Order: sequence, then structure tokens, then C-alpha cells
Amino acid sequence: MNDTPDEATAVRCFSAREIATDPLVIALLKRCAFPEVPREGVQQLNCAVSGGADSTALLVLAVATGAHVTALHVDHGLREGSNNESQLVAELARSLGAEFVSLMAVVQPGGDLEARARAARLAALPEGALFGHTSDDQAETLLIRLMRGTGPAGLAGMRSEFHPLLGLRRSETESLCVRFGLQPFSDPSNNDPRFVRNRVRHEALPLLSQISDRDVTPLLCRLAELCAEQADLISALARSEDPCDAKVLASLPSALAAEVIRLWWSRSTGIVYPPDAAAIARILSVARGDSVSCEVGSGWRVMRTAGRLSLQHAAASETATVAADD
Repeated sequence: MNDTPDEATAVRCFSAREIATDPLVIALLKRCAFPEVPREGVQQLNCAVSGGADSTALLVLAVATGAHVTALHVDHGLREGSNNESQLVAELARSLGAEFVSLMAVVQPGGDLEARARAARLAALPEGALFGHTSDDQAETLLIRLMRGTGPAGLAGMRSEFHPLLGLRRSETESLCVRFGLQPFSDPSNNDPRFVRNRVRHEALPLLSQISDRDVTPLLCRLAELCAEQADLISALARSEDPCDAKVLASLPSALAAEVIRLWWSRSTGIVYPPDAAAIARILSVARGDSVSCEVGSGWRVMRTAGRLSLQHAAASETATVAADD
């Protein structure tokens, strides 16, 4: 891929067969986790494509599965020339035989630009969209979450359900782009030391690998897999509990009670990010009867009435509750 939309029109087009039969594509696909093709009909894959090496490789490999693929480009409008990036992704999609859709994301004001841009991007993308994160991204994510004091569920990291390239390294996605003569877009913000992830990528991970005298990325990814197995087990147990029964909730082991609360929260509020440890402790305090209500966050509070808990939003006149069999 070239640097300008006008030059990008000269990009070579590849047939689906040419992509699917490439030896490097075949080798990499074996370590990817794309959804299985349904017995009837054609698989639809929506891929979030920024134009970087990882998402470009995601698009190439998705096309190689034989699915009907759409490249989704999200323009955050945060820097000049972002419209050109959208055009470059459109041309990339055309060269690979994929559909293209351009989306606009509205980044809300506030602190932590990286988190706000991520939230806006997720809101703009359709449910089930796939991302091109690799094992290197997984390792970075785990270190960042460790620094924020995450628990076992947080250490499970990203899941392959929506991140099919977690079995690949960043160097391999770059090699795939070279293989097909695709020139990924280089986001200058990826080298900005103001962002924590960039410092983890360029400073922390190399230092840890140097200290341990080995590549720590596979080790961190293995930790994520082990934590995911434990998190899935606790989640399965939590789904059989009634989160609104204060007495039952208070009697559960702390790890299980916390997961019951997190599931209740996501089902009731639709908010992806769960309450932090302090908020969960406050909810358990209400369940034990130490108080009758507490603030949780994002305008929500938990109330206890006649031994039953309910989630109530400050802007709503009625409570949102979830029964055990919902």
C-alpha cells in the first residue's frame, strides 16, 4: 500500500485463491482462531482495520478463510489527514476482494485519551467485530493491567473469540504484509511516550526480556491462558447464583461473589467495564447488611430492600434487577 490515495490505486489486486494458497498464509492460519465456517451459508467476518501491519494481516488472513469479509475503518477525527487513512484502507480492502465500510467515532472529552479513543472505537464498531491484536499486544495488556492492580479475571487478557491473531507475533504480521507487497500505515502515536502502552512496548517488555535472558512475551501469554481457564470456571459457577439475594451473595467465597456482581452489573447496565474492587466491596457490605445502599459508579447505586438487592440509576425512576434464571 502506498502513502497517498492517488498512488494507492496502483496496488495489485489478489484473488481469493491466490491468498488462500500462499504457503505463509497457510502456515499462519493454522495458529489463528477465526470462527468456524457454518455448515450452511457463508461466514461473515467484520474486521476492524486501521491500516497498520496487524490489522492488515487480519484482513488478509480473514479473506483466506473463504468468508465474506468487510474491512471496517474507524476515523476518530483526532489528527489531520485521518480521512486519507480511510481511503488507504478502502483501497486495501478492494485489492484483497473485501468490502469496505468507513465509520466515525465520537471521542468524548476528558482524561486518558487512549482509553477514550478505545471506548469510542468500540461503540462505533458492530458487535462481533474482529481485531488484529497479536501475542505481543496480549503481553503488553497483561503488564498494563498488573500495574493497575487487576485480579485474575483481568489477567485473562484478550480472548481469541474476537482476537483471532493472538497466536501470532507482531513480526509475523509484518512479514505477511511484506509477502504481499502491502505497505501498512505507521501511526505516529505508537511512538508517543505519553501513552503507557508505548512505554510498556518499547521499554518495559525489552527490559524484562533482558533481565530474564529470554523472551517474556510467550510466558505472559501462557499466564493469560491459565488465568482465562480459572476465570471461565468461576464465571460458570457464578451464573447459577442469584445476585439479588443478599444473604446468598454475602455467604459466597469472595472470588465467586465478586464474579456474581460483575455479571449482574454487565447484564443490568450494559456497561462493559466492571466495578472496581472498592465498589465490589461496598456492594458486599450492603449484602451483609452493614448499610442499606452504596454508590457503584457511572450514576448507579445498589439498594437493599427486604433482603433483595437492586441496581438503580440516578436518572431512572425504576430499578434494574436481574433474577437468577435470567
